[in-house]
Amino acid sequence: MRAINEEMKRTAFQKKAVVRLTPAECLAFATTFLNERGYRAGAAARPNQVFVLGKAEGGIPRVTGEIAARANVGKAGTTLVTIDGFGERLGPTLRDLLAALRAENKARIAAKSVAERHPTA
Repeated sequence: MRAINEEMKRTAFQKKAVVRLTPAECLAFATTFLNERGYRAGAAARPNQVFVLGKAEGGIPRVTGEIAARANVGKAGTTLVTIDGFGERLGPTLRDLLAALRAENKARIAAKSVAERHPTA
């Protein structure tokens, strides 16, 4: 049991990000991203949360994670996304998810900015 706890601590990933997407958009993006990479992800029992389940990785018999999104944090229209999990492969996958979510956020902000500058009549 001690070895599993040590492995969980070693491979843990916890980060937060603030994005200008709705919580539903964030969670849908995360679910799709993780399902494409072989993890089981879906709505959790709590609102605005997604669970992540995976098979054995390293010395851990099953990996888990959680993604939560809270709307209107700081400013209206912003969402705080919390990503938490552990696993030899899941940790780096969650890091990639965070980078992809931030890239999607920047792309949407840029597209919105262009649309506001050049409205179609």
